Amino acid sequence: MDKIVLSNISKSYSGIPAVRTLTLNIREGEFLTLLGPSGCGKTTTLRMIAGLEDTDSGEITVGDQIFFSQSKGLYVPPEKRDLGFIFQSYALWPHMTVRKNISLGLEEKKIDKDKIEKTVINALKKVQLEGLEDRYPSELSGGQQQRVAVARMVASEPQIFLMDEPLSNLDAMLRIGMRAELKHLHHELGATTVYVTHDQNEALTLSDRIVVMESGELRQIGTPEEIYKKSADLFVAKFVGSPQINILKGRTVIDNDEFFFISGTIKKKVSIPSEYMNMDLTVTIRPEEIKIKNEKESNWLECDVYSVLPAGSETIIAVKKDGMDLTLKINGFADYKIDDKVWIDFNQDQMNYYDLETAKLLF
Repeated sequence: MDKIVLSNISKSYSGIPAVRTLTLNIREGEFLTLLGPSGCGKTTTLRMIAGLEDTDSGEITVGDQIFFSQSKGLYVPPEKRDLGFIFQSYALWPHMTVRKNISLGLEEKKIDKDKIEKTVINALKKVQLEGLEDRYPSELSGGQQQRVAVARMVASEPQIFLMDEPLSNLDAMLRIGMRAELKHLHHELGATTVYVTHDQNEALTLSDRIVVMESGELRQIGTPEEIYKKSADLFVAKFVGSPQINILKGRTVIDNDEFFFISGTIKKKVSIPSEYMNMDLTVTIRPEEIKIKNEKESNWLECDVYSVLPAGSETIIAVKKDGMDLTLKINGFADYKIDDKVWIDFNQDQMNYYDLETAKLLF
């Protein structure tokens, strides 16, 4: 295990920046996910760590070894970086058995045959594919092929695991199962892991920390809870979470020595620092932090139900009020119907406040 330090690394294609002076410290043994929309620079960052992409500037260090340094004129080629890489396409040799796909790299290192066989069997055991070593990739399901790719990486015993959207080709149920396998494997092996995905659910479920990127820049780094509950800016708040977060523009006011947030017909009593009084700002609230009742409640907001989307474990409810749209999420099935009158209230402890101009989190 080793930590990875990226110091002001950058990469451009035909003069267009893909990664802009990124500085990042990846802790030894952690599972860190690079998350963001297509074109944000996450895969380019991963490939620069692997040495598969030339780095324009900065420095990349793994442990006490410098892999790249512009100022010192140092560059270590990919084959000498001792990194395990899993691609989106699995990259299995179709004419080779599972055993051969895993053992090929070990054979090139001139490792003893008996040790190779033990390593292959042990790697397959870790991904629950014992007994399939003589099959060919075409005889395996997509999930099994992905496990072979993981087993191949495990067998090579690299100091770092790099994964580039490895589950994106799997169907929804297989993805959930493979997430559990990857998380357990990381717990078992403790290898420093850098994982790239555009799927926020993957990032939230797998990661120790998440790096949210956009247009080649780091927007926020933190634990899944920090990213979700205290998004650093509105881009992160909107990108993370399903259904999407509710965003309200309004103003804080003082009325009879009490603090309120007003947005349209909403007037919500809030507890916020006095220095943020009498100012225009943006407030966010997650769908699950809005309470709903079908009977009138004092100081709650009356709304009309626009849609009800039951999904078994949860129900998504959209409500409208005077041209304002809000989305709620409640557990299980809900006894609400379109055009019902309902009353809603916000959990003020889970409301976040953002600067109207910069979109940055205020508190």
